[in-house]
Amino acid sequence: MIKSMNISHNIYIHVPFCVRKCQYCAFYSLPCANPDWESYATNIISEIEHFAKIIGAVSVPTVFFGGGTPSLMPATIFARIMDAIRKNFHLDSDAEITLEANPGTLSSDKLADFCKIGMNRLSVGVQSFDDDKLKFLGRIHTANDAIKLLDTAMKSGIRVSGDFIYGLPGETVSDVIKTCRRINDIGFSHCSMYELTIEDNTPFGKMNLDMPNNETMANMYMAIGETLNLPRYEVSNYAIPSHECRHNQNVWDGDAYIGIGDGAAGRIFINGTWYEELGNGKMFNQISDETRAIERVITGMRTVRGVLVDDKTEKVINIEFAKSHPDMLRFVNNRISATDNGMLVLDDLITKLVK
Repeated sequence: MIKSMNISHNIYIHVPFCVRKCQYCAFYSLPCANPDWESYATNIISEIEHFAKIIGAVSVPTVFFGGGTPSLMPATIFARIMDAIRKNFHLDSDAEITLEANPGTLSSDKLADFCKIGMNRLSVGVQSFDDDKLKFLGRIHTANDAIKLLDTAMKSGIRVSGDFIYGLPGETVSDVIKTCRRINDIGFSHCSMYELTIEDNTPFGKMNLDMPNNETMANMYMAIGETLNLPRYEVSNYAIPSHECRHNQNVWDGDAYIGIGDGAAGRIFINGTWYEELGNGKMFNQISDETRAIERVITGMRTVRGVLVDDKTEKVINIEFAKSHPDMLRFVNNRISATDNGMLVLDDLITKLVK
């Protein structure tokens, strides 16, 4: 067994199955009416056991089930996978265990079963409170379905997040403000606000959609920050302090994580060396400290707290550029982060910040 100096590793598990692929989705997902859950569980557990052998029984602070639609998974399958994690690793007593869910796929009884097994954070793909927009996006649920699931989940006492998409064709800043006010009324402790991005390999990518222009999108982004009762902690994520997604925060900050299942990716740390990994054994390659440092800058700069400047990242950051653009970048507690103005041009800013 190769040991990894007891460095914690977060775990991401990809659940690829969904009822129907959405119009905008570029993630690896498989529309499937009757998934072979037994085979899926066997393969996932085999990967868990494989990584325990090469990394060791490291501590696990977070587990994130993403998709696809993880809420389609039977609770018994979820239990088997969680049992395998507990058997092969040291799952922290206060570990954050997140499950992504789509309204219409998770009953109150099934939600209760997931909670009993250990799920303590639910990320609900609401996307919109407008039924016409939901149909346009290719969602299978209605706004009422989403409200029912959110209400049930919030009453259960677990942490609940809502995912939303803005910047649809014909959408206005006023529409986005209306959505934010509805979010405030519901009382979310966390939500994600994603700009609709048109990918070539999606149904939307084959359409000639009349998207909002860059100025309108920037105004929408600013309106979200001004209207939501939740402070922004990442370019697309907002939360009450202490209700941030710990899994994502750890990954953005450069912590090690294991990607399990087709469609998953990870960054493994073994005896001082980083490895790039793809689920289902599709890749396991050593990467240089420089490459890993650049990745940390890219992900860290997406967050409000920014990237930690240490002996690794300092070598790849253009410090002089950062110091000469105080309107875009700031230095606080050995971290470089983007100002509000910098967040509006983040992608371009990062390319100039990295040497």
